[in-house]
Amino acid sequence: MAWYAQLNMRILAIETSCDETGIAIVEARLASGTTKSIKVLANLLISQAEVHAQFGGVFPAIARREHAKNIVPLILHALKEAKLSKKLKHARLLTKKEDSVLTKIFHKESELFEVFKDKLLSLKIPAIDAIAVTSGPGLEPALWVGINTAEALGALWNVPVIPVNHMEGHVVAALLTTDNKQLTTYNIQSIQYPALALLISGGHTELVLMPSKGKYKMLGQTRDDAVGEAFDKVARMLGFAYPGGPEISKLAEKAPPHEKLSTPLPRPMLKSGDLDFSFSGLKTSVLYAIKKFETLTDRDRELIAKDFEDSVTEVLVAKTLTAGKKYNVKEIILGGGVTANKKIRKVFAEKVAQEMPGTKLSIPDILLSGDNGLMIGVAGLLRSRSKKHIIANGTLKLAKSVSPTLAELRKRK
Repeated sequence: MAWYAQLNMRILAIETSCDETGIAIVEARLASGTTKSIKVLANLLISQAEVHAQFGGVFPAIARREHAKNIVPLILHALKEAKLSKKLKHARLLTKKEDSVLTKIFHKESELFEVFKDKLLSLKIPAIDAIAVTSGPGLEPALWVGINTAEALGALWNVPVIPVNHMEGHVVAALLTTDNKQLTTYNIQSIQYPALALLISGGHTELVLMPSKGKYKMLGQTRDDAVGEAFDKVARMLGFAYPGGPEISKLAEKAPPHEKLSTPLPRPMLKSGDLDFSFSGLKTSVLYAIKKFETLTDRDRELIAKDFEDSVTEVLVAKTLTAGKKYNVKEIILGGGVTANKKIRKVFAEKVAQEMPGTKLSIPDILLSGDNGLMIGVAGLLRSRSKKHIIANGTLKLAKSVSPTLAELRKRK
């Protein structure tokens, strides 16, 4: 990732990788290869958690439907909040070429196309320099809603569309800091290389080495369940609905600090000799622990939640510190929704300070730990690569190549 010599860059960002529709409009003031600040003109989010709670997890087809329902109204709301929404006296009429292009883009989203034409053709083209959109990883049906909308807006407004790796967005989120209580301006901290990123979410558990700008090397990943997925499954075993991670954390906080389970849960792959993870067996151990109780009391649930959280935290911290020391990293970055967990944040801060003094630890603000449009917008500013046809890639890995700058892209327009 690198900053580019372009002033007053303004990006509309679209995030639809899972069960949250995120739309943001960000403006960066760049000078001499650095940034003074990021101004947030809009940062909106609609969660589908309640919709999916009845199923115990996210259903891709339902996620796609909800994104299609929410995305245009949310874009309109964002443009209005950013003061970029101006109505035309008469709705714009598409040329034959424009209609052909948009029809092709929305060939599987006819209802979304009708809403798009009805709502967006009545607006003046806003002062947007580019559109950033999550292209993966994630749920492909959900990703396509965001990609199709972004490409349609790019064609309608004649601006470049930048595909963003969702996981790189989580790395960027950890670099954003603010003293602004209204959360309208952020500064971006420079990464100290070599750096190490631990990406932990509902779908990912990855240790990624960042030797230099824009370069990534996968050091380890989960062999089965992602850590966030394990939190959700254990919560369901204890009687809580999706998403279960926050409930596990609340239970664990209530548990007596010196009281433990009679048979402690395992610390999976703690001494495996590699940097991979595995949480499926831990989940099974929780199930066996539950079955040992004739009647599961609130105290029992608290102790199970605490030991589960302790196990996960111990493994994540140990593997990360092992990798950090091996590669002599100058910065450790945590990213993803699981970074909202208080225990994980606290233990990482303590252990990094104790065992790797002088190593910088970057953790996203809790408000930016989950999926959001802001991180996609800023990632689009940092790494910009325009494509005519973007493909949704549910298993996309962090790219290793350095992309063209937005300044270069605008020269080609």
